Amino acid sequence: MIRWSSTHTLVAGLALIAVTNAVALVGVGYNRAGDPESRLTLTQRELLAPYSWGFRNENSGLTLRLQWRVLGAEEDGNYSYAYRGGAPGWLDKTKLAELGFDVSRPADAPAGRRYYGRLLAQEVLLVLELDGPAYQAALERARKWKDKEEALKAANPGSQEFERRARLAREALEQEERRNSRLFVIDAGLEVGPLRARYPDRTRYAILRGRVRPWLSGSDGKSRVAGYVEDLSNDDIVVPLNQRRVLGPLEDSAMHLRDKARYEITVVFGRRLEPWIESAAAR
Repeated sequence: MIRWSSTHTLVAGLALIAVTNAVALVGVGYNRAGDPESRLTLTQRELLAPYSWGFRNENSGLTLRLQWRVLGAEEDGNYSYAYRGGAPGWLDKTKLAELGFDVSRPADAPAGRRYYGRLLAQEVLLVLELDGPAYQAALERARKWKDKEEALKAANPGSQEFERRARLAREALEQEERRNSRLFVIDAGLEVGPLRARYPDRTRYAILRGRVRPWLSGSDGKSRVAGYVEDLSNDDIVVPLNQRRVLGPLEDSAMHLRDKARYEITVVFGRRLEPWIESAAAR
């Protein structure tokens, strides 16, 4: 029987670390080999430092996070588009079935509600669209909301409530036009080939891995099966040392970064659909 000394343990630990690093480096090399799968030019609207980064610690690394959104069904009256998760209008029962979910159970029965409540999220391929039809639709909805609230304010002169609502709608439109991310999850699939054939522009559409799950929309008795995008697998991107000087304003609070910093970053997605920063420039 071999007795392990502290030296043996140390050597084994160092060997494991070396092997792990070697595997990681091989993966990075493979991801970056050959032609990129896609290349997007993003700004401070689509890439931000996580809020927690503002709390200084011994780690001098800097990571940017993709700010992605979903566009809800128009009939939902959704003017506030949540970041990093949501229920897009296109992720319906038919699409969930295409992604391999069993959605044959009725949604308006107690057994069906329990069934869908137990379903787990699955990893699929998600399509990110930059400054395309989804963003234009978000802009149009914000404009309609602003016009509606302005008309109500005019029809109710002197009302503080309608003044407040009109102001919020104007601010939402300005936010949409100048600050909100233009990066939307607009489709999903199981294979890269068919998705890339559907979205051939590699400077506007990127394909990443992410997770979706079924959920029930509506109240009891009128529920329908819909889908929810939970997350993307690789939406945190490490900033290379040679690019950090361009992003100096990131040392300030990330809460107000969109007003403090202006930059343009080219993000490349490789063979494994993993992103890295190719270049960065101040604007």
